[in-house]
Amino acid sequence: MDGLECSEIQKGNLEFSGRIDAEYYQKQYLLFEQMVRKNNYKRMSEICHFIIGPFGSAYDTSNYVEKSKYRYIRGQDVKPFFVQETAPRFMAEQDFLRLQKYALKENDLLVSVVGTLGNACIVQAKELPAIFSCKSTAVRADSVDPYYLLTYTNSKYGRKLLLRKERGAIQKGLNLDDLKTIDVPLFSDAFQKEIAWLIKKAQQLKTSSQTLYKNAERMIEERIDVQANGQRSPVSFVKHLSETFLLSGRLDAEYYQPKYDSFDKLVRMFGGGYSFVGTEFEQVTEKCDRTRPEYPYVEIGDIDVGSGSASFNIVATDQLPTNAKIMTQRGDVLVSTVRPNRGAVAILDSDDLLVSGAFTVLRQKGNYKKEVLQALLRTDLYRDWLLRYNVGTSYPVIKDEDVLNMPIPMFSQEVQETIEAKILESFALRHKSKELLEYAMQAVEIAIEQGEDVALAWLVNRVNK
Repeated sequence: MDGLECSEIQKGNLEFSGRIDAEYYQKQYLLFEQMVRKNNYKRMSEICHFIIGPFGSAYDTSNYVEKSKYRYIRGQDVKPFFVQETAPRFMAEQDFLRLQKYALKENDLLVSVVGTLGNACIVQAKELPAIFSCKSTAVRADSVDPYYLLTYTNSKYGRKLLLRKERGAIQKGLNLDDLKTIDVPLFSDAFQKEIAWLIKKAQQLKTSSQTLYKNAERMIEERIDVQANGQRSPVSFVKHLSETFLLSGRLDAEYYQPKYDSFDKLVRMFGGGYSFVGTEFEQVTEKCDRTRPEYPYVEIGDIDVGSGSASFNIVATDQLPTNAKIMTQRGDVLVSTVRPNRGAVAILDSDDLLVSGAFTVLRQKGNYKKEVLQALLRTDLYRDWLLRYNVGTSYPVIKDEDVLNMPIPMFSQEVQETIEAKILESFALRHKSKELLEYAMQAVEIAIEQGEDVALAWLVNRVNK
C-alpha cells in the first residue's frame, strides 16, 4: 500500500446515481465533504434553481454580429469570479428574442460544465442583455447571497467538490443532477454580506485598473494619430516586383496592403523619431537545462489578454511540452507569436519562470520603458499591423525577427514616465483586486474549518474598509 490510499464505502452510502469509481471516493474528497457537513449546510438544489443553456444547434455561432446590445456568453468567457471581457461576441436581436427564455439576469452565476470544468463567475448588469451557451449552466440563488455562493464555489472546498462530480473519459462534463447535489455551507447573513462586499470591492478595483490602462493606451494612440488605423485598403493595388518579393520574399497580397505602408510611414514620421523593438530591447533566448524535477511554466493560454498579466502552473519536467524552452526573469516582456493580433503581451512579475517558445521574450536594455512597449503592442494599430507578418492559415504565427524589426515611436521621457505611472497604478489596483478575492476565499475556507467568528476576526486584520 506504499504510496496508495484506500477508502471503504458502504453500499448504502453511495451517492444518488450509485457511482462506484474509486476516483469519486478519494480521501481528499471525503475529508472535504466531512468538513463542509460539520457546519449547517444545504444542497445547492435547496437554495438555487438552474437554467440549462440552449443546445448547440439552437444558435449557429457563425451568426455573430459586430455591433449589438445582445451578448452571447461562450463557455470560454466563463472564468473564475467574473465574465471575461476580452473579445466579447454579440448576437442579432431576432436571435436573442427567439432564445430569450435563456436570458440571464443580474447576479446569476455561470458554471462551466463542458471543456474547462468548474469555473464559476457572476453576471453583472454591464453584460446584459445576454444569452449563454450550453457549455455553461446558470445558477440563480434563491435563499443565499449570490456573491457568497460565488466565493464558496471558487474556494478549494467548493471547487474540489464540484470537480468531484465530473463524468466521462475523453469528453468530460458536469451533469445538472450532479450540480444540484453540491453541498453548500450556510453561515450568517452578516458573514455572507462581508464576503459579498469583498467581491464587489474587488470588481470595482478591477474596473478602475482597466480604465487606467485604457487611458495609457489612449495617450499612445493620440500621439501617433490613430486615424491611419482602420483604413480600408483598396480592393486592388499594384506593387512592382522590386518593392515586393525581391525585398521581402513574400508573394501573398495581404502582406502588401497599403494600410501597412501607412502604419509604417506614420511611425517613421513621428516627431520624436523612431527606433525598433530589437534596438531598445534584447531578445532573451536562455534555454532551460531540464535538470530540475519541475518548473513554473507559462504558455500561451496563461496570458490574460484582458489585463496583460501572466499566470503559471508548476509542471513536472518530464511532462513539459517540447516547446517549453526559455528561462526568464521578473520584468521580461512576453510577446505571443501565435495569433499576435489578440494582444497577448505580458510583463512577468515573477523570477525564474520557464516560458513557451511561442513567445518572443524581450528584456529592457535602454531608456524605453517596458510598460510603454507593452501598451503600444496592445493598441489596435499594432495588433492590426502584426497581422501583416502572419504565416499559415488555421494557426497563424509570426517570427521573432518580425517582432524585433517592428518600428516604434520614441516618446519623450516625460511622456513615457506618465504612461508608466498609469500602468503601474493599474497593475497595483489589479493586484489589490486579486488580493481581495483571495481574502474572500480564505475567509470562507476558515469559516468552514474553524467557524465564521474566527474567519471574521482574521479578515479584520487584513482588510481596511
